[in-house]
Amino acid sequence: MRNLLSQFTGRQHSPLVQFIKYAIAGAIATVVHITLFYLGALILMPALTPGDPVAKLLHVHVGLVSDAVRTRNSIIDNVVAFLFSNLTAYLINIVWVFESGRHNRVREILYFYLVSGISVVLGSALMGFLIHHFGVITTLAFGANVVVSLLINFVLRKYFIFKG
Repeated sequence: MRNLLSQFTGRQHSPLVQFIKYAIAGAIATVVHITLFYLGALILMPALTPGDPVAKLLHVHVGLVSDAVRTRNSIIDNVVAFLFSNLTAYLINIVWVFESGRHNRVREILYFYLVSGISVVLGSALMGFLIHHFGVITTLAFGANVVVSLLINFVLRKYFIFKG
């Protein structure tokens, strides 16, 4: 048990513990992303429909917006949320999950944002496609975006950006 605890608090860890740490870091960054996305979708750039589960859960009245406006606004809200959640993810990853040093710090940050940017573009495109072409509720489309982004990010961060 002591060895397991030291793996979670230290820099040396087994691949399984590293993946669990990555999942925890990802969960924290995802909470930041989701929180900022929905704040934006409710306040900054309206992107929810009255039937959206989050609007219902929060008992928030939202006005009607067309699918075209909702598509644009959800992508804008997603990009703003990405900038802050990705910074959160980078900081947790370099402090707790992965070992820096494969690249110099500037290149590492650039690669981190590039990889994350690719995943957010692909996820946002999927989200926009689902909303625009199928009228999918924003929350379901956003969930598809999150899953696609997480899968791409783990593989590229582990094997391209950091020292495993």
